[in-house]
Amino acid sequence: MLSVTAAQERASALIDRARKAGADAADAVYAGDSSESISVRLGKLEDVERSENEHIGLRVFVGRGSASIGSSDLADAALDELAARAVAMARAAPDDQYAGLAPEDRLAREFPQGLDLVDKGEPDPVTLRAMALAAEDAARAVSGVTNSEGGGASSGRGVFALATSHGFAGAYETTSHGLSASVIAGEGADMQRDYAWRSARHLSDLLSPEEIGSLAGTRAVARLNPGKLGSGSMPVVFDPRVSGTLIGHLLGAIAGSSIARRSSFLLGKEDEQLFDAGIAIHDDPHRPRALRSRGFDGEGLPTAPRALVEGGRLTGWLMDSASARQLGKEPTGHASRGGNGAPGVSASNVHMAAGSLSPADLIADIREGVLVTELIGQGVNAVTGDYSRGASGYRIVNGEIVGPVAEFTVAGNLIAMFAALVPANDLEMYRAVNAPTLRIDGMMIAGD
Repeated sequence: MLSVTAAQERASALIDRARKAGADAADAVYAGDSSESISVRLGKLEDVERSENEHIGLRVFVGRGSASIGSSDLADAALDELAARAVAMARAAPDDQYAGLAPEDRLAREFPQGLDLVDKGEPDPVTLRAMALAAEDAARAVSGVTNSEGGGASSGRGVFALATSHGFAGAYETTSHGLSASVIAGEGADMQRDYAWRSARHLSDLLSPEEIGSLAGTRAVARLNPGKLGSGSMPVVFDPRVSGTLIGHLLGAIAGSSIARRSSFLLGKEDEQLFDAGIAIHDDPHRPRALRSRGFDGEGLPTAPRALVEGGRLTGWLMDSASARQLGKEPTGHASRGGNGAPGVSASNVHMAAGSLSPADLIADIREGVLVTELIGQGVNAVTGDYSRGASGYRIVNGEIVGPVAEFTVAGNLIAMFAALVPANDLEMYRAVNAPTLRIDGMMIAGD
């Protein structure tokens, strides 16, 4: 894996190759990462994995035609061939009036300081193994846990660089650390599985192995002997483990590419009141140590904190340059890049602001409802907003959580769900998309 400086130089050099090969414009991205992970099971080492990957991608424009190509071979001869092939492909490509680099006058010239995305320390394999063992031991120590799927610990480092032919060059480095445990409670046909995990840029920001393990074991035991739910309309409460998925559906629907394709259930609702007036959802690419912080987007545009929903209303779409041109708007600094292809659209660190009620107060008046802790399947129609997913969790009776339930389906429509949504005050900020406990009344349950 290249250093930040070398990665930026390599991307810039590939741009020079593309221009010499006949490209009118081009951009290049370099992504490299190295990682090490340790897995244990039943107190014994199960797997040690070390990986190193690097990839460089080139996008070129010849007239209105464009092409993208990538390679994991960074040798000079390979990059010469890469540039020549990309230009030949672009010459044969159909015209696209919306394709092109980001507006030059909007490129990032200064980058935010203090993102703190790199942990200078790096745990060695012995430390990772000790962390994984400690997490699994703590999980297995919980009364009722009968077996283990294992504990794991990981550490990684990555470098991302972007260069364009119209003057942008930038790169940054990140580190990542992870810790998990997954265990089984019960015996035979009555066994139940659950897990706990954390991921962070800095090792010190993880929960301790003992906390991870205890949480995994407690969750697994709590799921034993699940009952069945009857069918009907009732309040559904989404635990923070799954509540962020609802925000994820919103993010997909407000992506400029979805709006431009007319494939979003929010099409035509940009100025409508989607949520209660007290709801706010924020995107903050500059949050220190966060999982998706970045100083520039996938096209070299500056990033900035933004309210996606304010007073319950959308503030607009998330757009890369192509979708912005198609919609007659300006790009918003939300372009994302993979190794190949044109930019996509992605938010950064997103959270829904916490409400005023505790989770206990939020459910206190529910005579019969359900707390969902796990969602299964992908039954969401991005065009209509129809929502139907398998679930498991816990019954709520007279304001109390009374026991586990499984094998039921929750259904509704995201427009109505957003309008009815009420957040609790238990927001935690350790995922890429964070939301507190959320209550939605009037959802349909399909059970026994």
